[in-house]
Amino acid sequence: MRRISEPAASIQQLAVQADGSWLVSLRLQNYSSIPMRFEAVDIKVSVGGQAAGALQHRPGLEIGPESADVVSVDMQPDSNARMLLADALAAGRRVDYELDGNIDAAPTDRGSSRTYKVERKSALSPTPGLPGVLR
Repeated sequence: MRRISEPAASIQQLAVQADGSWLVSLRLQNYSSIPMRFEAVDIKVSVGGQAAGALQHRPGLEIGPESADVVSVDMQPDSNARMLLADALAAGRRVDYELDGNIDAAPTDRGSSRTYKVERKSALSPTPGLPGVLR
């Protein structure tokens, strides 16, 4: 039986680049019983309660039933969020994050996509041995 469920997104890893931008490894989860095509991501990101910016990407990625995949998305964070994250990294402490936005996805055997609301609250911690990386 075909079951189409709302997809989900979470940050698997966030790496601060030399220029201050962030490389976000965004995990896209397909909870449906059929393969889904993930066409677009438009998600606002907050860290430590500060608006950080948006993840906007067109992955064009097919994810199998009840599976996940990861896409890398470059992000230019707001300066306040950049400083907050740098402070958390320097102190070796975790930082809470929130995602709020949309994913456009469709069954792989159909043409038109649907927009799904995405909301997530979680936390990232500095990764030992990998400077500037949180997981």
